[in-house]
Amino acid sequence: MAAQSKRKRRETFGQVEKLPSGRIRARYLGPDGERHNAPATFSTLTDARAYLARVQDQIARGAWLSAVDAAAAEAERQQTLGTYAEKWITERTNSRGERLRPATVHEYRRLLAGPLAPLTSRHLSGISPAAVRTWRTGLLDTGKMTQASRAYGLLNAIMSTAADDRLISENPCTIKGGQSTHTGRKVLPPADAELDTILETITPRFRALVLLAAWGGLRYGEATELRRRDLTITRNDAGEIVLIRVRVERGVTHTTAGGFQVGPPKSEAGIRTVALPPHVHGEIVGHLEEHTGRFPDSLLFPAADGSSHLAQSTFTKHWYPARRAAGRDDMPFHALRHYGGTAYAQTGATLKEIQARLGHSSAGAAMRYQHTTDRDDELAARMARRV
Repeated sequence: MAAQSKRKRRETFGQVEKLPSGRIRARYLGPDGERHNAPATFSTLTDARAYLARVQDQIARGAWLSAVDAAAAEAERQQTLGTYAEKWITERTNSRGERLRPATVHEYRRLLAGPLAPLTSRHLSGISPAAVRTWRTGLLDTGKMTQASRAYGLLNAIMSTAADDRLISENPCTIKGGQSTHTGRKVLPPADAELDTILETITPRFRALVLLAAWGGLRYGEATELRRRDLTITRNDAGEIVLIRVRVERGVTHTTAGGFQVGPPKSEAGIRTVALPPHVHGEIVGHLEEHTGRFPDSLLFPAADGSSHLAQSTFTKHWYPARRAAGRDDMPFHALRHYGGTAYAQTGATLKEIQARLGHSSAGAAMRYQHTTDRDDELAARMARRV
């Protein structure tokens, strides 16, 4: 016992002990009150003391972990992107503390299974800036610019959280403008004549849906969740309609896994009341009389069964022939919302008013829904100087 005790050396922090093998063992009392051995022995006293100095520094900085916790932390660091991303999706919340919506979850998982698939099997620590650049270049080479932008944006958000969780030292997504890559294709709203052709051609029970998108600026999911009670019709003493207001406070989305999901709009700004211009009043009231149930909760645009939501895939069977008749095979339904934003701007509405009408949370988003038109002759005439 005496010989063994002579091998022990008390340090300022911890203890070193020379073993019969000649190796040096380092031990210390941890913040948990337990005595801990170094995970390995050392060949020199200097190495053992250096180890104890590092442990003492970790304790001082609050970064010390027990062997069990350190092993768990290492296991966390060895997670693959795919494993961590699934946890990230499950725990992610928006600025209001709400869980991700089913449609968003569906889109994120689609990106992980698609464009991000080459990276999902890699450990988080193995995804370097160079690896990200190589992956993104390969994706851009396929011509899928928008996909590349969305996938990079998701990867950037996930890796940023991983860095906050101290699973990686820094976010490897360092490409400037990596999230702003796009195809260059712009959404062009219909000209007045094109919109007229669409309204003349489309199946009559969907005319009001086109009108609400074009003149009210509603999104497809907002319009197809509207119910009779969401419309307020004001008449004068003679019984004539003087105002129709549409209350937008819900939207519907659809995913293969979750089916139809009803929820609030994309942001708080999306909850709004939209007044419709007088020239569409007759069409809207006619639609309520001919195609909408009599109950307050009756959907304005139900599916063929009269009660469930109208799938966009069903509507496109009517939309495609109508836009083709207008010579606009390139035009998505969303272009009608751009038409509405532009028409409202031409009335002299301020940017703030346009933003409120379209339900945008930023002025920049509202600006994207304003387009030039063929009014150049008319506007130029207004520039004439008075003499």
